[in-house]
Amino acid sequence: MMNASEPVPSPSREPSTAHLGWAARALYALMMFIYRRHRFTAVGTPPPERRYIIIAVPHTSNWDFPNYMGVTRELGLETHFMAKTSLFRWPFHTFMRQMGGVPVDRSAAGDMVQQMIAEFAAREDFILTIAPEGTRKAVTAWRTGFYRIAYGAGVPIVCGFMDYGNRRAGLGPVIHPTGDYEKDMAPAFAFYAAMAGRNAVHSAPKG
Repeated sequence: MMNASEPVPSPSREPSTAHLGWAARALYALMMFIYRRHRFTAVGTPPPERRYIIIAVPHTSNWDFPNYMGVTRELGLETHFMAKTSLFRWPFHTFMRQMGGVPVDRSAAGDMVQQMIAEFAAREDFILTIAPEGTRKAVTAWRTGFYRIAYGAGVPIVCGFMDYGNRRAGLGPVIHPTGDYEKDMAPAFAFYAAMAGRNAVHSAPKG
């Protein structure tokens, strides 16, 4: 289990954007500006694995996305997210991929897990971000797709967080799924229990 209280060394390990188009560079710069304006302290150390899932919790505000992108880039990570295939049509297809988007056919909803398992199998380096709450509203249970993808792909789950109450953000415990969701995720639920979202005090579900 990684130490979530260890500050990230200075200077920032933000990945270069020199190879990206102007629109992607501009958006990354804007998100870093927003993140730094909120004055978070980035904590935690990325795991040694080159393929894993980061769960982004809590999710209570539209500000979570730029802040999350800011902290992951400060930690030196290039992360990916799922998006419907229609967003990858011309003229946005290059921009979406440069921002880390991975097209998913949502018309086959039950097959989304298999699509992402195949994506992990096809890549040597792949960090996928998923918000298990699935909404900015309070929830009593997380969507379990992230767990099924991680278990099927044989990759770990890393607890990503934005704690607005303490102005800390980054990475927490690493979970290696065994197929027992309740047992495996118990440390994550405990970790997130006291986290404060931007718009509400977050209460992690018990399962």
